Amino acid sequence: MQEAELPGLEAELDPKPEWQPRYPGSGRLEGKVAVVTGGDSGIGRAVAVLFAREGANVVISYLEEDTDAEATAEMVEEEGGKAVIIAGDIGERDHCREVIDLAIRKFGQIDILVNNAGEQHPDKEITDISDKQLKRTFQTNVYGMFYMVQAAMPHLKSGATIINCTSVTMYKGADELLDYSATKGAITAFTRSLSQNLVEKGIRVNGVAPGPIWTPLNPCGGASEEKLEHFGESTPMGRPGQPNEVAPCFLFLACEDSSYMSGQVLHPNGGVIVGS
Repeated sequence: MQEAELPGLEAELDPKPEWQPRYPGSGRLEGKVAVVTGGDSGIGRAVAVLFAREGANVVISYLEEDTDAEATAEMVEEEGGKAVIIAGDIGERDHCREVIDLAIRKFGQIDILVNNAGEQHPDKEITDISDKQLKRTFQTNVYGMFYMVQAAMPHLKSGATIINCTSVTMYKGADELLDYSATKGAITAFTRSLSQNLVEKGIRVNGVAPGPIWTPLNPCGGASEEKLEHFGESTPMGRPGQPNEVAPCFLFLACEDSSYMSGQVLHPNGGVIVGS
């Protein structure tokens, strides 16, 4: 099976995902600095802009989608925040160090790390998953999170937060996303374990497990044409979600509203009931 070309440009999607924050800011992230991987589009874009509305400055990490990243940076600045963008592969340890070094050079601190970047490829048969694809999916989705946390740790102080993006597929499975679902299971276990590892340092670690959300990840390789035609219809709400319906979960976990939560996962998934 020929693997889909990734990443995809949000600027080319029709209809466009809804990233705009839905309510006025209240200063919940005033003076904070956030690093958001995959921050150029989709959920990452919605998170970056919402964080800026709440007072944060944002470092936007992305693979190569310059047009989307530059647009997101402009949106952040329109909300009153400062933004810097950096392209590269988070599956490479050295690049993750570069992202964190940039954050420290520009802003002098890191308070929030959002590990959102990911990739997925549909395959109907497990035998269709190439060695290259399997390694690539784990390198981006799992290795990238380890590398980002390792690079950020020397700069994270008590009160800092880490938020990892897992998926509903970790809980209910996905017959055409075997390698992707496996990485999301690893991310959930990583989130729970890291929360215990860092709790005594005063650093909280939580996760968000979105359901089917309309982002470039899906039409640009994350779903087969057949599934894309009915994307999100299987949820109780009967539709896909929008990035701005997910971003508030990240905001809640990033700010003091969730000060008594660590090792937990929130589920913006259209009403799908899953185990904890």
